[in-house]
Amino acid sequence: MYLRLLITLLMLLPTVAWSAPATIGEVRIQGNVRVEPSAIHSVLSARAGMAYDAAVIDRDIKAIYGMGRFQDVSADIEEVNGVSILTYRLVERPLVRQVAFKGNDEFSVEKLRGLIVIKTPDIHDPALIDKSIEAIKAAYREDGYYAAEVSSSLDVDDRNEATLTFEVKEGDQVLVDLIRFEGNTIFTDKELRKAMEIQERWMFSWLTGRGKFNEDILKDDLERIADLYYNVGHIRVKVRQLHANMIDDNKYMDILLEVEEGPQFRVGTLDAKGDLLKDKTDILNLVQMKEGDVFSRKLLRDSVTALSDLYADQGYAYVNVTPVTQVDSEHLSIGLVFDIEQGTQVTIERINVSGNLKTRDKVIRRELKLTEGDLYSASKLKESRRKVNNLGFFEEVNLTNAKGSDDSLMDVNIEVKERPTGTFSLGAGYSSVDGVVGQGSISQDNFLGKGWKLNLAGSFGGKSSTYQVGLLDPYFLDMNLALGFDIYNTRREWNDFTRKSNGAAVKVGFPVGEDNRASFTYRLEQKEIIDVDEDATQTLKDEEAKGKVLISSLYSVFTRNTTDYYLDPSTGYVAEGSIEFAGIGGDEKFAKYIADYRHFFPFKWNTVFSLHGQIGYIMEVGGEEISIDERFYLGGLRSLRGFKSREVGPYDVENDEFTGGNKEAFINVEYLFPILKDLGLKGVVFYDSGNAWDEDEGYFSKMRHSVGAGLRWMSPMGPLRLEWGYNLDAYDYENTSEFEFSIGKFY
Repeated sequence: MYLRLLITLLMLLPTVAWSAPATIGEVRIQGNVRVEPSAIHSVLSARAGMAYDAAVIDRDIKAIYGMGRFQDVSADIEEVNGVSILTYRLVERPLVRQVAFKGNDEFSVEKLRGLIVIKTPDIHDPALIDKSIEAIKAAYREDGYYAAEVSSSLDVDDRNEATLTFEVKEGDQVLVDLIRFEGNTIFTDKELRKAMEIQERWMFSWLTGRGKFNEDILKDDLERIADLYYNVGHIRVKVRQLHANMIDDNKYMDILLEVEEGPQFRVGTLDAKGDLLKDKTDILNLVQMKEGDVFSRKLLRDSVTALSDLYADQGYAYVNVTPVTQVDSEHLSIGLVFDIEQGTQVTIERINVSGNLKTRDKVIRRELKLTEGDLYSASKLKESRRKVNNLGFFEEVNLTNAKGSDDSLMDVNIEVKERPTGTFSLGAGYSSVDGVVGQGSISQDNFLGKGWKLNLAGSFGGKSSTYQVGLLDPYFLDMNLALGFDIYNTRREWNDFTRKSNGAAVKVGFPVGEDNRASFTYRLEQKEIIDVDEDATQTLKDEEAKGKVLISSLYSVFTRNTTDYYLDPSTGYVAEGSIEFAGIGGDEKFAKYIADYRHFFPFKWNTVFSLHGQIGYIMEVGGEEISIDERFYLGGLRSLRGFKSREVGPYDVENDEFTGGNKEAFINVEYLFPILKDLGLKGVVFYDSGNAWDEDEGYFSKMRHSVGAGLRWMSPMGPLRLEWGYNLDAYDYENTSEFEFSIGKFY
């Protein structure tokens, strides 16, 4: 461009010198088609009536180029009828009408269009093309196509309109074949590799993508490795990339990293200064390291967080805790002084709720641990977010702080994004257990936006039918008291008998401190055992002979829930103990005790370990025999997968009948991992063990075992489970595996 400009000026100067006009009589623009003349004149300095100045024309040509609309600009001056006319002759850049792509197999056209910065229609701009090429190459590099090449071409028609084509030569996806280290003695090669995001390829890399090379991620991995050393006192560690060589025809990468570990430092003297809320000793007790301990940057960060939380929970929202380090290279120690500036004590001025189109404000506000006028507390705000999220009504819950009307006041803004909380279904299907089944249901976890839980359900089929109406108000009359009821009618056919029942239940619940809840349910049910098989046991025949039986029971349960999100937990636990006592009037008497515990352990790569155990016992009351349908039966998704529902426990071989147990215990060990994170699709592998036993059998004798895998999806209809279990010690009358699915909460 500038070479053409220089040539133009050199050609112009002799003309000017020959004619040497003193004054410009007129300024003209030629060659512009799409750009308005007024836009061009606005950047020009030359005007009619001005004395000719070559420097001014030079600046004008540069200004026209600077508009980014022209690929060629020249100027000449000539005398016409005694008037000196200065003419700027322009060649417009073509108008890009279309953008096309060639050679792209791994990336779709839609993805590539989202990467480029060129819009159509628009004037051709080489700078934007260069940026687009770099964006495409960066995307390929991020996906492991490190040798990808991208070029562009322009096809211009006679109307000066063009098609811009990006041609991609993808090459092979570069996978890391080997990661090697030099100089490391504190950590093994394996430990250092585990700290890295980039991993070596393996036999299933074509499926999982493991082993993709990314230069930017490698730079971050160097910091991750260094962080390992910082946390064991090696504060002067240096991690360098010696080389990352392409091998095997540019298909694989060989990476060599050098570690210079340096000496190990320990904690020297500890001190605190500034605005101390408590005695200095109490302040330093919150520091995660003591004098003489190996220095750890992680523990230093945790210490700063602990001190900040102490002040933030006393209203000092703007506290600043600065750790001042004093490195003693001679004695290999690091002295720490925590300089604390507490700032202004802050009070909550307003709490603003937004995004709740259906849910009433009070449903959200009653979950908050803070109200207007309270001192600011970071931990209470964090707990408030957890409780609002655990309502299950929202896809997103965001809490942000904003300055109030003065420095001592703060607003809390709660922004939610509502999720569907109701379902309606009507349909029919076939089950190997129940035969042809029709069903319809309406459920709403946030009925009328008040947080009420409504359930209307009905199903009917060859072997079962259920009709139910239920409503629960978790804050009855705006008190912290849950009150609800269920009315139901059921009929279920088993191998040797049919059970019919109809009844009602009244529920009451209330919190007991933080994360704890107690609830009580009174059940009044009339049941009947009918259609007992002629070859059934005498026990079943005796049940049939009773006719209609009335059960009056009180069920109490105490629950502690510390999970982060009850629909799909990743950390925390749920502990539950329950007692059901039947015999408050009625015809049957028994006492049933169940203890249940589930713990979630977050692990690397957004995976979660889960341990679940349950133990139960049902005992006679007043010497009355326990009804067969109240005993324990295991098997199925809720207990032991790989076994049919209700077909684990005491078994009468002669009559081919499961008689249920007085005792039960089982354990589930699960490992959950994301498959499609954005869709909420997860995979699970599991191990189950347990059984049910008669009164004369001991707990944990004859344990049954299974393993398996499955899928879990937070679907629009609710959490979906698809799981296959394999029976590790199948009896002759059992299948070796079972496949099951359900829609409902996961635990």
